[in-house]
Amino acid sequence: MGMNNNHLKHLLEINLAMLFIATSGALGRYVQLPVPVAIGARAILAFVALFLYCKWKGFSLKIDSRDIPVILLSGILMGVHWVTYFYALKLSNVAIGMLSIFTYPVITAFLEPILLKTKFQLVHLFLAVLVLTGMYFLSPTLDFENSYTIAIGFGVFSALAYALRNIILKKKVSKYNGSMLMTYQTAIVGIILFPFLFTIPANAILNQWEVLVALAVLTTAIGHTMFLMTFKHFNITTVSILSSVQPVYGILIGAIFLSEIPKGTTVLGGILILSSVVIESIRSKKPT
Repeated sequence: MGMNNNHLKHLLEINLAMLFIATSGALGRYVQLPVPVAIGARAILAFVALFLYCKWKGFSLKIDSRDIPVILLSGILMGVHWVTYFYALKLSNVAIGMLSIFTYPVITAFLEPILLKTKFQLVHLFLAVLVLTGMYFLSPTLDFENSYTIAIGFGVFSALAYALRNIILKKKVSKYNGSMLMTYQTAIVGIILFPFLFTIPANAILNQWEVLVALAVLTTAIGHTMFLMTFKHFNITTVSILSSVQPVYGILIGAIFLSEIPKGTTVLGGILILSSVVIESIRSKKPT
């Protein structure tokens, strides 16, 4: 029974993480700041929260010098992922932004076997494509105007950065604490984007502090840390397929708090995504 309970616990953890990360869609719509400023402020606030949390919990922040390049690279990729994702959202709408970013399970299904020398699983590709089909139906209006092509480009590039970051961190999660890894990631993103904070008046940032703190703490500090912790228990393609439940939560949050009621096709898309998540949840239970 222990195996079953553990598996269920890990599935619950990833769903909880996705629920926290899904707040980014609704919260992101309230942030009226230039993208690099919003992401920079969010990263710095999340860094402060995570740093204090690590100190409080007594987690060591020591890194093996050999791991510095990987952690640095993963932080840069995380920054690229966030910034390009927000641009994709700004240039289109939440639906197209999410659709393009969720090409990342497909990208991961191809990259993980190559980079981590794991076995390529055809079923993963099938489930990832099922997720993409679901995303297609989630999007209420897929009228591809020219500006949307650029948005989709940003989104897919963001997905590639995310897939690479998840794959290269996979090897490190067994070695380091998730909160500590996220502390470094947010620090790196914060440092890179720090100069942008001076491009607008300070009170413009201060006026949005509630939303920025919510993004920093709920989405980034809690959501992304919990997400990183789940890397220990699944392979990365499984994690990326399971995490596709995020837009479904995003839409539910939108329906509850922004009373944006989804259409029939959206529901169909949600069902397709959820079925691939359920299949992978059951499949991934095999003793690892």
